[in-house]
Amino acid sequence: MGRRRKAREETLRFLFQLEFEKAHVEEKLTQYWENRKTPEEIKEYSTWLIHGIISHQDKIDNIIQSFSENWRISRMALVDRNILRMAVFELLYEEDIASAIVIDEAIEVAKKYSGEGAAKFVNGILDAVRKNLDDIQKSLKGKNHE
Repeated sequence: MGRRRKAREETLRFLFQLEFEKAHVEEKLTQYWENRKTPEEIKEYSTWLIHGIISHQDKIDNIIQSFSENWRISRMALVDRNILRMAVFELLYEEDIASAIVIDEAIEVAKKYSGEGAAKFVNGILDAVRKNLDDIQKSLKGKNHE
């Protein structure tokens, strides 16, 4: 398993914990890493993902919601919604990884932590996001300039 996959899995574990208590994120993150023997490069990428997802969560959730027919984000399984958040963040802000790889990684993580049905659900939403990525990014840039 690659380093980025491990970082994504660590990110998913931490985001899952945050679903139950969102206060004191930095303190919790410090404690999380203290309790794990994780190589520094995995920790760095995971921490980058966590900070990015948290700081852009409203935007990310709006994007996910706009492509998830008949599913409110609040009704999605916790694991699925956090896998989607992670992948949408990477699609928007990770310039060194092709979108196909981001989506494939999200599908693999969904299979491992949620199941085959979740993998199809995640794939469908992320594929729709990918197909509309240019428009999404233009829209976000336009909002940042207002």
